[in-house]
Amino acid sequence: MSATDRPDESARFWDDHYRRHTPPIDLRVNTRLAEITANLTPGEALDLGCGAGGDALWLARRGWRVTAVDVSAVAIARLAERAHALALDEHITAERHDLARSFPAGRFDLVSAHYLHTSFDLPREHVLRAAAHALSPGGRLLVVDHGSVAPWSWNQDPDARFPSPTEIAAGLDLDPGRWSVERTDAPRRMATGPDGRTAEVVDHVLLIRRTG
Repeated sequence: MSATDRPDESARFWDDHYRRHTPPIDLRVNTRLAEITANLTPGEALDLGCGAGGDALWLARRGWRVTAVDVSAVAIARLAERAHALALDEHITAERHDLARSFPAGRFDLVSAHYLHTSFDLPREHVLRAAAHALSPGGRLLVVDHGSVAPWSWNQDPDARFPSPTEIAAGLDLDPGRWSVERTDAPRRMATGPDGRTAEVVDHVLLIRRTG
């Protein structure tokens, strides 16, 4: 078993990351989440890999009840503190999960998986399939992946290949009688990196709705 495969290695890595990086006061919501949920009726939401919590806080402010999960206990503790400071305690439940080993309980009207990539062992298809099965009837699974290499990306391989949303959907092997694919596209947008640089990036967007 390699070092990156040890059960606690991922948690240690991300705990160290969040200890070193204090999140800004004004956390930003991911563009595609704001775009796709703008006209949805608030309900129960699950934020997979919530990180600093920008998406969870944005949803909570709009009336969603959010279960926000991350492998980092540091990130989860900070999000819980931020939610309390903003009087959003009743709208956000922050839970630590290593998604390679556990998945949050419940039924959700929205599951958001933004940039759920890691260099550590993660059965992504299994996690996303579990997310689809956790949807309530009519609920939506939003998967947003990187579709290009940004100047600040960890992976600077110019030959990196990014699976299309259609490929991701096919890999989930969901029953078309119970789930329908509502969107698969690769929109471009201007993004700002952690060092303030801007660049055009591509998002791979997959939106699946549970129909039965």
